[in-house]
Amino acid sequence: MSRHRIGVVGFSQANFNTLKAADILQQELSLRAKRHPEGCVLVSGYTDLGVLAIAYRVATVLGMGTAGVACAKVYENPRYPCDEVHIVGEDWGDESENFLSQIDELIKVGGGHQSIQEFESFQGPQVSFDL
Repeated sequence: MSRHRIGVVGFSQANFNTLKAADILQQELSLRAKRHPEGCVLVSGYTDLGVLAIAYRVATVLGMGTAGVACAKVYENPRYPCDEVHIVGEDWGDESENFLSQIDELIKVGGGHQSIQEFESFQGPQVSFDL
């Protein structure tokens, strides 16, 4: 049985309510961990910034695997030590299609243009939260 893959998108470097984001992610990821006893993998943008950094830390505490999907520009930023890494393309957004193909559901917590595009493009279960 394969592990359930949860995508998370959201603010990377904007100012946002980090406490609210952490509360949302704790609640949402805990709920999914309970629903999927086979295990879960948190899939996000590989950076150790913003909502993504919070999501990776919550997932790690919950015992989930971690996966990063990003373009080559990710190496200009701090990165979370993910269990699996996929580098796709050179510019931000080049990885979006690959990212969406790797997930079973999507959680959006705030976010800018790329997060909105990915949320609108994803055809599976998804939920969005404003910050």
